Amino acid sequence: MKNLFCASHLFLIFLMVASPLHAVEPLTIAAAVDTPLYVNPFVYTVTAPRMEIPLRQSPAATTVVTDEQLQAMPRTIAVDEAVKLVPGVRVENQADGSRVHMSIRGQGILTERGIRGIKILLDGLPLNDPTGFAPDLYDVDWATVQRLEVLRGPAAALYGGGSSGGVVNITTQDGPEKPLGGEIYSNAGSYNFEKALGQIGGTSGDVNYRVSASRMQSDGYRVHTAYHGNNIYAKLRWDPTPSVRITPIFAWTEYFNENAEGLNALQVQQDRRMANPDAVPFNEYQLTRRFTNGLSGVIKLPRQQDIQFNGFFRMSLFEEAVPSSVQHRTFLTPGASVQYNRHCDFGWVKNHVSLGSDVQGQNIAENRFKNLGRARQDTLLSNQSINQNTIGAFLLDRVELGSQWSVNAGLRYDHIRNSLLDDKADAQDLSGKANFEKTTARFGAAFTPRREWNLYANWGQGFLPPATEELANNPAQQGGFNAGLAAATSQGEELGVRGEIGQSVYYDVTGFHLQTDKDFDRYRISSRPLETFYRNLGSSRRYGVETLLGWSPVKSVLVQAAYTYSDFTYTKPDTFKGNRLPNSPVHMTYVDVEWRPVADLRIGASSEMQSKWTIDSQNSVFVNGYTLYHLRAAYGWSIAGMNLEIAASVRNILNTPYIAFTEPDPDGNSYQPAPRAEYFGSLRLAL
Repeated sequence: MKNLFCASHLFLIFLMVASPLHAVEPLTIAAAVDTPLYVNPFVYTVTAPRMEIPLRQSPAATTVVTDEQLQAMPRTIAVDEAVKLVPGVRVENQADGSRVHMSIRGQGILTERGIRGIKILLDGLPLNDPTGFAPDLYDVDWATVQRLEVLRGPAAALYGGGSSGGVVNITTQDGPEKPLGGEIYSNAGSYNFEKALGQIGGTSGDVNYRVSASRMQSDGYRVHTAYHGNNIYAKLRWDPTPSVRITPIFAWTEYFNENAEGLNALQVQQDRRMANPDAVPFNEYQLTRRFTNGLSGVIKLPRQQDIQFNGFFRMSLFEEAVPSSVQHRTFLTPGASVQYNRHCDFGWVKNHVSLGSDVQGQNIAENRFKNLGRARQDTLLSNQSINQNTIGAFLLDRVELGSQWSVNAGLRYDHIRNSLLDDKADAQDLSGKANFEKTTARFGAAFTPRREWNLYANWGQGFLPPATEELANNPAQQGGFNAGLAAATSQGEELGVRGEIGQSVYYDVTGFHLQTDKDFDRYRISSRPLETFYRNLGSSRRYGVETLLGWSPVKSVLVQAAYTYSDFTYTKPDTFKGNRLPNSPVHMTYVDVEWRPVADLRIGASSEMQSKWTIDSQNSVFVNGYTLYHLRAAYGWSIAGMNLEIAASVRNILNTPYIAFTEPDPDGNSYQPAPRAEYFGSLRLAL
């Protein structure tokens, strides 16, 4: 593995040296550019609502993460680094790698693997499957991300099932607007962490392109938590005419992680770095290989009309070893979207109407074998194929009433079909079907009485059908669907205000309420330890406040703070009424201070806090909260036509012990400890 990593370094260096240096144009390194630290957030235009809309006219809680913030990430390997300053979002990094658990306003908190209740878009292409489940974010190389939009709150009227919590819209960098540019990035740190990335890009005539390749690996903090990942991403933007833009995308990713599983409380006290006693003997691991080929585009028509479209095909190979079985899955996932937009100008009234449809399919070939130990396969336990497809049709309307009012409305219908064919030759046929459909709506308004601030409010519905992982994990048998699951539905309201005070303060404060019926719950059974199953527990209600504040007391200093208050409890059944939802701290805070004493030097310090949370719906055990402190510094300079940046960071500088992730378990193996202090250093060279 070490030789492979070194070879990848040599390949990236060769890629850059082999380029014609006289034609190379520098890429931007943020630390080497003298730009103001304070940026008025109203300058942003967002596209997460399926319409290009100025943030001040968007009646939804939305946070934009810029390239300046993304440049400060210490490792650039996972989404938890990117969304620290997004209130309402919680990310649990299970093993200090790229495998994460992400939720928005408590939607998706109970997912054992992947992301539920959140629509994930990467350069306009969805990472979710037809059920709304995003298996991971391994396709995203965070060192190449240009910006991130996070829309919070029920968005089923925009994207259908699986967007009950909101939308995460990820946009990667384009190539530079010059003939050729290139970059090498290398990072190393604690627990033998290493990452290398190389990318080239440029513009020639009506074509802009960028190609990146990266490799990362680490031994992991705990025993049996080693991981490695490879990522190749290519994006081309072609403008054959002023009215047509086409963007082909190619991506390949591989991610492997050993799975140490959780510990009980006594084991945590004995040795935080140990693996669960079952993990090593059964060689628990996960391996994902995925190829994606996609295309998106826009065609502008006369009379202020345009058509947006995309299509993609994704093939994934997935392997997982748990104590009871070794599982193999092959996913074939095609999909397409088309959206017609009409823009009408009636003087002080402007109307923007969109009509469109999303279609997606998926075939999963799955078999499971008994795990004899060390992931050695024996008896065939299940052999089945799952076919899934979804179709959604939507209508969106946005009306601008002068310069102060904007009103948005959306309506959508979704139909999701799941069928399972049991191909195992035995007496019991576990074939079955599970279909779900729902019509959802969303309505909101934004009011801007002054240029410096605006009010916004909306009401929306959520639709969360059982996802692939929830359906395919059957507590009754090895194989077949978990037939007792129904779709969870929700509706909620939010009211917010955002703006700026003078030229040095900006703020965004949102209050929300969300009511969910047939909410999901996770549980485990003693006969199949370390496997996770799902059920519809009852109803829940969520109240919360999300606050983002930025303050620049002087030009060289920027202070930012994100605070989230969450009051999430069950309302049904009576046996759980008043209990808190698992994995939902009441208080979460992140504070970041950056100082730029000179144009090329950046020094930062941050603190994050989470209050205690419960690990299960019974509220039988609570986990202590924590407060962590981090430091970073970066220095950039230019020499001989090259831009260079060196950076160093320390995470959890006080060496605080804390728990990264918890899950319900009847034998008490609920806790996955997080690393103590971690140290990282990086070098970036742009030509």
